[in-house]
Amino acid sequence: TSSASSLDTSAQFQENNGQTQSTRWDEQQKVFALEQVCGVFRVDLGQMRSLRLFFSDEACTCGQLVVASRESQYKIFHFHHGGLDKLSEVFQQWKYCTETHLKDQQLADEKTCMQFSIRRPKLPSSETHPEENTYKRLDVSAWLHHLNEAGQVEEEYKLQKAIFFGGIDISIRGEVWPFLLRYYSYESTSEEREALRLQKRKEYFEIQEKRLSMTPDEQKDFWRKVQFTVDKDVVRTDRSNQFFRGENNPNVETMRRILLNYAVFNPTIGYSQGMSDLVAPLLAEVLDESDTFWCFVGLMQNTIFISSPRDEDMEKQLMYLRELLRLMHPRFYQHLSSLGEDGLQMLFCHRWILLCFKREFPDAEALRMWEACWAHYQTDYFHLFICVAIVVIYGDDVIEQQLATDQMLLHFGNLAMHMNGELVLRKARSLLYQFHLLPRIPCSLHDLCKLCGTGMWDSGFIPAVECSGHHPECESCPYGGLAEVSSPKPGSEGKRGLKTRDVFAFRK
Repeated sequence: TSSASSLDTSAQFQENNGQTQSTRWDEQQKVFALEQVCGVFRVDLGQMRSLRLFFSDEACTCGQLVVASRESQYKIFHFHHGGLDKLSEVFQQWKYCTETHLKDQQLADEKTCMQFSIRRPKLPSSETHPEENTYKRLDVSAWLHHLNEAGQVEEEYKLQKAIFFGGIDISIRGEVWPFLLRYYSYESTSEEREALRLQKRKEYFEIQEKRLSMTPDEQKDFWRKVQFTVDKDVVRTDRSNQFFRGENNPNVETMRRILLNYAVFNPTIGYSQGMSDLVAPLLAEVLDESDTFWCFVGLMQNTIFISSPRDEDMEKQLMYLRELLRLMHPRFYQHLSSLGEDGLQMLFCHRWILLCFKREFPDAEALRMWEACWAHYQTDYFHLFICVAIVVIYGDDVIEQQLATDQMLLHFGNLAMHMNGELVLRKARSLLYQFHLLPRIPCSLHDLCKLCGTGMWDSGFIPAVECSGHHPECESCPYGGLAEVSSPKPGSEGKRGLKTRDVFAFRK
């Protein structure tokens, strides 16, 4: 009897165990289905490398929650309609987050987030430009106020300053952008501009006729080098924009003609992938095909756009950016240096420069950055100050977690379209202002002060140029920079003093 009872108990246990496993299997299948259909997933936050909250509104209720695993995989949650503030309160009360800030706390047996932080869309008054919020967006009324009766811009510098701080209302971009892109000169009258448009339209169609009249061999070569890539790119550029949306949209064909004609106009540059990202917003605002083409010509002449990151022009930009980071964010620069040549190549920012931040921010914010750069207010290199601002605001994770080159690329890549563009712009203007106040600058950044118009130091104050010691081909500094000379030691009379580099104070 006892043996039979034991067998019954064993059978019942196996049956119950089978039901439990079946229930767990069903739950797992439901979770898997939710992950596949709805994007729902489970994650052990205690196993994550970092947890970041980025608020995007002044009230600090909306924004993104960014979760990073130790394998550099990212999940980003968007809070468009509030609620992120409540989650923030929960995380701040969660001991695994609060304990990450206790350096002496030993948590060997506990799971913890390595890093936890909250980013708010406000800058302290000490970190904003003193003229921030003093300029409104340039609207029709303000624009007309800058023109005299003949249609000339009376004070170019004042207009540039207004655009730099306030941007341009979307309703007049098509009229103002041609000035910023040097299609129209600020001194031109309304009549002169209309005459120029007629002349340039004629030139444009002559370029197009040249393209259409190629010999069969020329057409074949042109298709292989240019047209094949253009045809692939235009059909997938800004298709979410109402201006380019829908099948057989004539505006897409117009964009295609502009890019093909530009390759004929400037065969040295021809076409590189990504140029469609630059011409599309121009066409959507300027509208006229010929005017857009000539604005694009101006843009290409005044924008660093190259296909190879090893190109001489790109390396020049990266050299300036490295020096700015060394000056403005030395901890980040030291981390780059610790990674060697790969780190100093700064692959994470190549796309920022090449495509003018268009893939990093929504169109509305990216175009505001374009306008601030095109204004050429106090520097021709404002885009580099925007790069530094991004690093200052969003780069702490890189330093704290000592991210490698590939992880750093992934970190900034995952932030694309999730950064606060207005915050970045305000920080960039602040950085430019602080650069303006430096009593001396390293000679490596000398060219950042060269302008087409009114200079950075228009008040008459010009900072001293100090040699940074990077002139292997020259005995003396080619910019006239002076090197600090240390006191000579006994027996070293006549020897050149040491050049001191880390002498620039800069408030982050």
